[in-house]
Amino acid sequence: MDMKLDMKLDKWQQQVLETKGNICLCSGRQVGKSTIISKKAGEYATTNPNKVIMIIASTERQALLLFEKVLSYIYENDKAMIAKGKKTGQNPTKHKIKLTNGSVIHCLPTGDSGYGIRGYTIDALYADEAHFIPEDVWAAVTPMLATTGGDIILLSTPFGAKGYFHRCFYDKKFTSFHVSTEDVADGRDEPQRTRMREFLKDEKDRMTKLQYQQEYLGLFVGGIMRFFDDDLINSILTLPQNDEVSLSSSSTHSGGDLFLGIDVARMGGDETVLYSVKRINKESIEEIDLEIPEAQILTDTARLIIHKDKQFKYKKIYIDDGGMGMGVYDIVHEDRQTKNKIVGINNAKRSIDAEKGGNPRKKALLKEDLYNNLKNLMENGKVRLKDNPATKQSLRSIQYENTDGYLKIYGNYSHIVEALIRAAWCTKDKSLNIMAFC
Repeated sequence: MDMKLDMKLDKWQQQVLETKGNICLCSGRQVGKSTIISKKAGEYATTNPNKVIMIIASTERQALLLFEKVLSYIYENDKAMIAKGKKTGQNPTKHKIKLTNGSVIHCLPTGDSGYGIRGYTIDALYADEAHFIPEDVWAAVTPMLATTGGDIILLSTPFGAKGYFHRCFYDKKFTSFHVSTEDVADGRDEPQRTRMREFLKDEKDRMTKLQYQQEYLGLFVGGIMRFFDDDLINSILTLPQNDEVSLSSSSTHSGGDLFLGIDVARMGGDETVLYSVKRINKESIEEIDLEIPEAQILTDTARLIIHKDKQFKYKKIYIDDGGMGMGVYDIVHEDRQTKNKIVGINNAKRSIDAEKGGNPRKKALLKEDLYNNLKNLMENGKVRLKDNPATKQSLRSIQYENTDGYLKIYGNYSHIVEALIRAAWCTKDKSLNIMAFC
């Protein structure tokens, strides 16, 4: 990534860069908020000696995205500032950058309580996707800034109309910025302006009004609810996160058949996820393995699926065969080993199961079926997953609203759950008409 000092800034980005003190930046997606905040953090660190800067997010993955941009900015503009030396332990690491002026930048996930970030005294805090950081974390943040009087910089897309981020946006102690993706698009030069407008038009067509207002207009909207509440999520995350997978040479694992749910990354979107579960007594599931590979081409994803099937010997492999998933499905379906295991479950298609007691011709959307099936299993204690922060964040990100008489379900970090709902469909395996989805 190239972020030179002479990079062209939008007017609001320049204002953010020049603002001193606490900042709350609420925006739509794809406006360049992490780019300008990484520039702001990089300049603060390089021009202020002996400062301690901390970058946080609810998960390590999210925190690293901003941390890596800060490192890239410093490297591109003043790489001599980055301290080096193996013997002194000064080389940049995954979670820490030391500068030659004595300043240090830390990168840490907060988890649910902020326990891992306690004990630091810092001069500046940068919180990425701050609206998704649990409420309890902020009690751990305040003491870190008490003696230094340091600044808090919050950036996020909104997530409902409550919580710490929402309160800070209206707090007089913060300078608040609201940035709409539409406004950013209108201010860009051609051909980027036209590309962004066309993209937003497509997004508006596929989203509900409230969803679009939240994700791209950057508005705190009511009427959107979380699909899985914290109590339900915590009740199923009962397996140790570092639990090792132990396999036998048979096609079963400790008395249950194994199934794989896959969500294939969209172009430029979230990561591909492979979620392996064990089905117990044909009615409950237990996590066996969760793999999120680095960005890769579709043929590599297909090879990984085939490789994992050799390892786990799945009974069925469920994948979204629409969009990017179609290319992966075709490759896996052509392989002799997996051709009779792969099952395409496309969110855009409809379920073959009519609602009980209703009109037999009335059919629910399959996406609703998939999510309701997982939620029903969770509510009945039939799901056991590893206590993984990324899984928890994905479950928390799922929202819903009632639109025109049906449930609209979505999330901006949904890729893990999208793989999980497919894996959980194994509990419906007996009634599944494979030909309906192919």
